[in-house]
Formats: sequence, structure tokens, C-alpha cells
Amino acid sequence: MLSRAPISPRRYYPRRLAAWLLCLLGGYALHANAATEPMLSVFVSVLPLQGLVEHVGGGRVAVQTLVQPGQSPHSYEPTPRQIAALAEADLFVRTGVGFEAAAMPRIQAANPTLPILDLRDGLPLRTLEAHDHDADEGSAHERGHGHRHDHAAADSDGEMPDSAAAAEALDPHVWTSPPLVRRMAVAIRDRLTELDPAGAAVYAANQRRFDSALVGLDIELRTRLGPLRHRRFLVYHPAWGYFAEAYGLTQIPIEREGKAPAARRLADLIDQARANDIRVIFVQPQFDRRMAERVAREIGGQVVSADPLAADLFASLRHLADLFIAANAPASMPADARTDP
Repeated sequence: MLSRAPISPRRYYPRRLAAWLLCLLGGYALHANAATEPMLSVFVSVLPLQGLVEHVGGGRVAVQTLVQPGQSPHSYEPTPRQIAALAEADLFVRTGVGFEAAAMPRIQAANPTLPILDLRDGLPLRTLEAHDHDADEGSAHERGHGHRHDHAAADSDGEMPDSAAAAEALDPHVWTSPPLVRRMAVAIRDRLTELDPAGAAVYAANQRRFDSALVGLDIELRTRLGPLRHRRFLVYHPAWGYFAEAYGLTQIPIEREGKAPAARRLADLIDQARANDIRVIFVQPQFDRRMAERVAREIGGQVVSADPLAADLFASLRHLADLFIAANAPASMPADARTDP
């Protein structure tokens, strides 16, 4: 009988190990694909909301944003392609930014059963300074809580019970306040869970991680901004009111209701800036800088860009804190050392 030569362990085990690894990796890849395949198609109005939904939804949601970088949410019109895609969407997330009211009839006509999540629901909203005709400049924090509103829940069809004028007067930039974002993340978690019960554990875990990061961001911002001596700031468009309220700051808008200030109001703003030693004017990149630069020349200050519509909420708010700290640096410090390039 012919003896069979034994298989060398050096030849057998590497082959066996390689086959085992291939099976393991193949199974992992299939599991990973199944776990990350989007279950829900979600549309949001502006980029910051996309990040919020993605933090909570993870790989179970595919999020698309209507207003793209550089576009104005006040005058935007959804494209026919976007309306067609909305007809197949599972959820639309909004906060009341300018174009939404005009776009809602088109969106709902394309998808009459589309669920709508308004992230303002249940939040203490503030009145935009530009619409507050009974008070001088300053934040609602300084004027008291008489100008705060608990936003009513939306009707089942997504229409708000408030009048259009009243809704327009409320500040929609709720995502600039980390404490409010924490509450918004819970609302996102709950709505995604309703639409996709199988993903409940994923959404809950993601929301908890997101909440921990937001708590850390809030503590960081309070620590950094707490010692600031100059707490009032000029802003062309009043987009940072919730941020200001959260951290004891006061925004003074140059624009009112989308209009440049008249000569008398412009002179008052310049006097106010000089009296409060305000040296920096914040302008978001979607707006014309010329009026802000005119004011900056009069007060010996400078214009800096801060974008409330940036996709990365954490980077955006940290950058804003950097600008505030730089603006509070000694006036003798060179300008390029006091602000980000």
C-alpha cells in the first residue's frame, strides 16, 4: 500500500486560515451592507439640519438638502428635480426658514402623505429683532421672556396653525443653540423610530452619542465665552439669536426685515457700536458685505464671515466662538492675529 505523504502544517493551515478569513470577511461585508443600507429617504430644508438627521439616523437614512451652499434660504425655490424626488421621500424636516412657507404647497402637492417634522415644535422660540417693533436693539434675553413663544405642534398635514406673518416673525435659526439641538435630536429620534421601528435601537444609540457630544460642546462654549468682557455684537442678518441667548451675548442687527437701514438708523448703529466698543461685524456669506463694510469703516472695525448655514454644526459654532474671542482681544493686537483668515 502506498503511503500518503502527510500534509505539511505550513501548507495546510495557511490555506485553511485564508479560507476562514475570506468567509468571515465576506459575511461581515454582507452584514455591513445590510446594516448601512438606507431605510428612509429624508429631505431637509437647509444644510445644518442634514447633519442633525445624519447624526441620529446614521446609515439607515439617506438625507438630501434643498438649499445648497451659497444659496439663500430666503428666496430659494426647489427645482423640479427636487420636487420629483420629494414625491418619493419618507420625511421632510423644516424649521421655518424663509422659503419654506412658499414651497410647502408644491411639496405637499407632490407628496400629499409626506410626513413633516417641524423642529421648532415644543421649543421656546424667540422673535427676530427685525420684527420686534416695540423694543430697541438687543436680544430677547435682555428684553425678558415676553418675546419667547412655545411653538404649537403642526397639524397632521404639516401646516402650522400660526398665521404666516406671526410665523415669519419667529427666528427659525434654532440649530445655533446646542441646548435646543439636544431637544431637536430627541424629536428626530422619535419620528425616525415611528417611520422605521426596526431601527429603534440604532436611532436611540445614535441620539445618546449625539447628546453626549452636544453636552461637551455646550460646556466648551460656556467655558470659552463666559469670561468675555464685550458681549454685544453687530450682525448684518439676525441669525445668531439663539446662540447669543445660550451664552449671554446680544446681537444687534443692521438689516431689518431684509432691508438696509435708513440714514438715521445707520447713524444710531454706528453710535451704539462706538459706545459699546464693538469692533467686529458678522456677515454670513450669503449676504452682500458692502453695508457692513461701510459701518466697519465708521467704527474702525472689520467684517468677518460666520455662516449659520454651514453643514458642520460643531465646527461652525467653534469657529464663531473663536471670532468672539478674537474680537475681545486687545485693540492693539494686529487684525490678522485677532481674527481667523
